[in-house]
Amino acid sequence: MPIYEYVCTDCGHAFEALLYGSERAACPQCASAALEKQLSTFAARGAAQPESPAPGCGRCGDPRGPGACSMN
Repeated sequence: MPIYEYVCTDCGHAFEALLYGSERAACPQCASAALEKQLSTFAARGAAQPESPAPGCGRCGDPRGPGACSMN
C-alpha cells in the first residue's frame, strides 16, 4: 500500500494519500482529481546515494588510506 504525495492543481492543497489497489486519489479539500504527483521526501532520503571512494594511500594506493600499508 504505497503512500503518495500530491498537490491539487485546482486549489493548491498539498496532501498524502494511502491508495489500495486501483484507487485514484482526490483532493480532500475540493474533491478535485486534477492532481500533480510529488517526489516523496521519504523516497528522496531513502534513495541510494553514490558513495565517494575513500582516498587511497599516496604511496601504494591502498584504499584504506594513508598510513594503512607497510610503506610508511
